[in-house]
Amino acid sequence: MRDRACVAHIGIYSETEGPSLPPLLAIPFPAIDPVIVEIGPFALRWYALAYIVGIVLAWRYMRALALNDTLWGPRNRPTPVDLDDFVLWGTLGIILGGRLGYVLFYNPGYYLANPGEILAIWSGGMSFHGGFAGTVVAMMLFAWKRGLSLWTLFDLAGCAAPIGIFFGRMANFINSELWGRPTDVPWAVVFPNAGPEPRHPSQLYEAALEGVILFLVLRLLSHRFRLLQRPGFLAGAFACGYGVGRSIVELYRVPDAHIGYLSGFLTMGILLSLPMILAGIALMVWSAKRTPQAADQ
Repeated sequence: MRDRACVAHIGIYSETEGPSLPPLLAIPFPAIDPVIVEIGPFALRWYALAYIVGIVLAWRYMRALALNDTLWGPRNRPTPVDLDDFVLWGTLGIILGGRLGYVLFYNPGYYLANPGEILAIWSGGMSFHGGFAGTVVAMMLFAWKRGLSLWTLFDLAGCAAPIGIFFGRMANFINSELWGRPTDVPWAVVFPNAGPEPRHPSQLYEAALEGVILFLVLRLLSHRFRLLQRPGFLAGAFACGYGVGRSIVELYRVPDAHIGYLSGFLTMGILLSLPMILAGIALMVWSAKRTPQAADQ
């Protein structure tokens, strides 16, 4: 996810007629300022607010899951105090991992030439896959320090992660970034900094697939099928579900201009999602085959 400020709306031009109105079936981009409030040097952006709200709501949802005795049976799980303390660890994992992932996966040449920009998070540039890896490392360290079940912590984080993803993708839409390919579908949007063509609102596709739908699927698995009692299964379901959703949307989304297509329709987003899909499937199979006694170990 990259944070780019919206620029002025670009009019649509015909080579023979000059400026013209947007196509009738295109939806005008809503006039939303990416900066919510600005006081002197301080500016609160929707992008930053999305991270804050997403993290807070995910933390509260993890607490609610941990407090619901009917979901766990005899299994141990983190206490609310454990999860309160984990918030800082998880936040650092998301921010540091997301930034370093963007630097390494998407624009290493630029940051190699400009190392002073690596920590300039306020200028934009975050990778979900990097944030995912950073959060995994944070959970490993926290579980080791507290003596908690790592798989159970993974499951709780996986159930809550779609909440943060939803808000992050909505912020991408407000920022008019990561837009989709040109299209003539009735819900196409003319983005102010993407030229005159109506485009797929791919940010909203991702908010729906990786956010709303994935959250509902994981909630069904945790509440209806009580799969929090099988450590690792929901973490695998999240990894696989996100990878599939992201790969689908990549078919409608414009890849980063400085990377483009790696081969045919293959993009960096799909390439980074494939290991998540495979690892998620393997983890679900492994978890389902474990006996209840082994799962408690």
